[in-house]
Amino acid sequence: MARHLYHCPLRWADMDAFGHVNNVVFLRYLEEARIDFMFRLKPESDGPSFSGGSVVARHEIDYLRPLVHRHSPVTIESWVTNLRAAALTIAYEVKDPETADSPEVVYARASTVVVPYDLKAERPRRITAYEREYLEKYRDDAGPGGLVA
Repeated sequence: MARHLYHCPLRWADMDAFGHVNNVVFLRYLEEARIDFMFRLKPESDGPSFSGGSVVARHEIDYLRPLVHRHSPVTIESWVTNLRAAALTIAYEVKDPETADSPEVVYARASTVVVPYDLKAERPRRITAYEREYLEKYRDDAGPGGLVA
């Protein structure tokens, strides 16, 4: 099972008065990772794809430890935990991966329910076969922290 990796830079403005990344900023980081993941799916011959529209129906996030400003990016790992006819759930871990010099550090675990949306018709739509084929490559029923969705 593949995971999408996004390397998110930390910005000085992301810090709050306590010197760590503000909780709301984590949602922006997840958005950046989600857009990078979903918009890699190119429309097939001008057919529908997520670049044609999607909406967030739900966010859930657990903050595990403070993330402070530094010059190296944080890694956001994303994968699909639930794939239905007209919605999908993306799980995330915001972390520093394990290296030879240090163990893995997880700052937050989260999930987002995304609904494909037809912008012209102004209503939700079903996931296409083309989209499903792409998303299945990143599917793992284990949610953040290894919990089965």
